[in-house]
Amino acid sequence: MAVLTIDLKKIGHNSALVSRHARALGLSIYGVTKVLSGAWQVAQTLKNSGVEAIADSRLMNIAAMREANIPGPYVLLRLPAISEAEQVVVLADISLNSDLDTCQALSKAAIKLGVRHRVILMVDLGDLREGIWPSEFLAFLKSVQSLPGIEVYGIGTNLTCYGGVFPDEKNLGQLISLKEQSQAILGHDLLVSGGNSSTLSLLFENNFPVGITNLRIGEGIILGRETMRREPVAGAYLDACILTAEIIELREKPSVPVGTIGQDAFGNSPQFADRGVRKRAILALGRQDTVPEGLDPHLTGALILGASSDHLIVDVTDSPAVRTGDTLSFSLGYGALLAASTSRYVKKEFI
Repeated sequence: MAVLTIDLKKIGHNSALVSRHARALGLSIYGVTKVLSGAWQVAQTLKNSGVEAIADSRLMNIAAMREANIPGPYVLLRLPAISEAEQVVVLADISLNSDLDTCQALSKAAIKLGVRHRVILMVDLGDLREGIWPSEFLAFLKSVQSLPGIEVYGIGTNLTCYGGVFPDEKNLGQLISLKEQSQAILGHDLLVSGGNSSTLSLLFENNFPVGITNLRIGEGIILGRETMRREPVAGAYLDACILTAEIIELREKPSVPVGTIGQDAFGNSPQFADRGVRKRAILALGRQDTVPEGLDPHLTGALILGASSDHLIVDVTDSPAVRTGDTLSFSLGYGALLAASTSRYVKKEFI
């Protein structure tokens, strides 16, 4: 079985690093746990190292962390489903929202349960994922303001995740302007959640727009990289998560399949470069476990050739000698880590 090793000390170091830098500029950090499936060990590490709240996209993850007695508050990152409104109010202290019907459902649930639910209203500044278009935002705000059981706690935006749009002075300035107009309507201060790990370059360059008060950081802590260009965060560990898998076959074979080539198991038409006979290691790891394109082998000279659902094929011709039964280790990109964390076929080891 493949093993995902998660180094909590390194994650704690990265979390403390980001949190300290943020606090120095007057920002709070919501630590995002979703890439590691809301593992309670990770949530506890984040809380111990300075994050203000734990944020996740899945109610199931938040429920598990609560059951493990990890202190909140908890923030639901994915827009709530109307069908889960009561669960949202029970499990999440704060949720991100952009739909009036959903806010009305949350209001009904909050009244029924006798609680007050806090919402961060999301603005779409051009990345074209969730959020109200800026020209429609103030009217939306006024509608939500009138809902019983709901507290407009903040406004926020999400950049780079879908459209790849960089956070900059112009789009974040637009968010700050909407915050000022919103506060005049509401009569109280608002949290301004200016984005995710794509903002870390601005943060560490001390070039963050005044008026942003919060960031939601996952990859920047777990993998130690900002997400605009995937550059390392200065001083952060990049190897807090390592994936290891065992070699189950080691053979010299041609580099081009023999016979008429059609589609592979996933409907693709593969292309092959003829590099002659090569030594190929097959590992007990596949697309059901991770995203092979997001793996970086640690073995010198190793080259990932491809994968099926259960087998990863690695060219080890130019590598130091290995044998069947040996294990190879890999660094992971975000997509590869997300899949490996989610797969029940990958063992998780916390160190």
